[in-house]
Amino acid sequence: MYRNKILLGVVSALLLLSCGQEAMKNTENLTSNSDSKVRIMALDPGHFHAGLIHKSMYQIVDSTIYVFAPEGPELKDYLSRIEGYNTREESPTAWSLEVFVGDDYLQKMLSDKPGNVMVVAGKNDLKIDYILSAIQNGLNVYADKPLVINSDGFQKLVKAFKLAEDQNLLLYDIMTERFEITTLLQRELSMIPEVFGQLEVGTPENPAITKESVHYFFKYVSGKPLVRPDWFFDVEKEGDGIVDVTTHLVDLIQWEAFPNQVLDTADVQMLSARRWATPMTLEEFEKVTGKAEFPDFLQKDIDDDEVLQVYSNGEMNYTLQGKHAKVSVIWGFQAPEGTGDTHFSMMRGSKANLIIRQGKEENYRPVLYVKLIESSEDELSKAVRETLQGKYPGIDLEKLSSGEYRINVPEKYHNGHEAHFGQVTERYLEFFQEGKMPEWEVPNMITKYYTTTQARAFAMK
Repeated sequence: MYRNKILLGVVSALLLLSCGQEAMKNTENLTSNSDSKVRIMALDPGHFHAGLIHKSMYQIVDSTIYVFAPEGPELKDYLSRIEGYNTREESPTAWSLEVFVGDDYLQKMLSDKPGNVMVVAGKNDLKIDYILSAIQNGLNVYADKPLVINSDGFQKLVKAFKLAEDQNLLLYDIMTERFEITTLLQRELSMIPEVFGQLEVGTPENPAITKESVHYFFKYVSGKPLVRPDWFFDVEKEGDGIVDVTTHLVDLIQWEAFPNQVLDTADVQMLSARRWATPMTLEEFEKVTGKAEFPDFLQKDIDDDEVLQVYSNGEMNYTLQGKHAKVSVIWGFQAPEGTGDTHFSMMRGSKANLIIRQGKEENYRPVLYVKLIESSEDELSKAVRETLQGKYPGIDLEKLSSGEYRINVPEKYHNGHEAHFGQVTERYLEFFQEGKMPEWEVPNMITKYYTTTQARAFAMK
């Protein structure tokens, strides 16, 4: 175990892991620094999202990242990713690291506490215990989704939020999809009653709001092939698909259908849920993990044909304050050439339907369409060219031969998934400076994770 301080981009971060042991520095003086600056402690960064928040620098964030982690390929990937940001030609970052490597990484972080915000993105089965420990020790938490993957974890999360409230600490999950431009515009239009009317009640067969997300295990991130850890394919560690990516979709349903409103678990009625597997051959497994064999902990999920069955897919039907909602997440191994992750969303209003498609006709980029039912073209045009253009200059409206209307969005607003990590981090930093979040955020996070864990419980029956 050791801690070294290193300026990435001057000395390779990967060399850090081969350095000799050094005596631990006394960091007690760091904890007495003014809390006006955010000092980040990255705990066990096992998912590439842990690195993505450092793609940009932030004015109120100290440039030193304190890393506490076990030795392994995930840590190497994290260090390499930040080194890449520090050494890129365009707008390089200037992060420096103090790294502690050892089996007692959690205990060391809690005893030293050189920072005031713990960032965690990695093994989802351990995440809630990390979060609870951090809150119990007076630390703010900024965590990748999902915070919990089962009902037992949900009970711990409720406890963590209560302790955070008692100590005036911020516990927040990283909801990047709120910053995707077509989702933002769908939400904005749904809040204009002259265009959208009121959200329909819907039925299980024809929900008022639908969200479907398609993802792939093998992809490129920051221009490089993404190497996933082998444990990512163990749903006992990563979580079933029905509690993982669905976190974003359930969040968007709450955020769009009930904007700025406080929700409660009593508002949720789960009607049905199911899960199913994506098959993965050993050749595919090696391509995405670099491992030539299936590890022992995955043997439970390998069928008679020696194919790994990954329960990454899920679907749920439920009502939220009586409105019917449907959420689906589907995983394939690799997207066909020229395609990628896709998203479909529909909000059905009494005057118009708001539809996001991301298929071949859209060149696999999300596009927002409006189908008028009782609203007029004049009302829609006024909403887009007056109300929305005031917030998003340059957007425009185009009538299609199908009778639908397409919202045309300038390229500058399509900044991509990776950029959203910087945007949501800026939002968290605003909360940190203000010392509070909107009153609806915490109860709605609790309601969100109640929904996903209830769906898993239904699907496991």
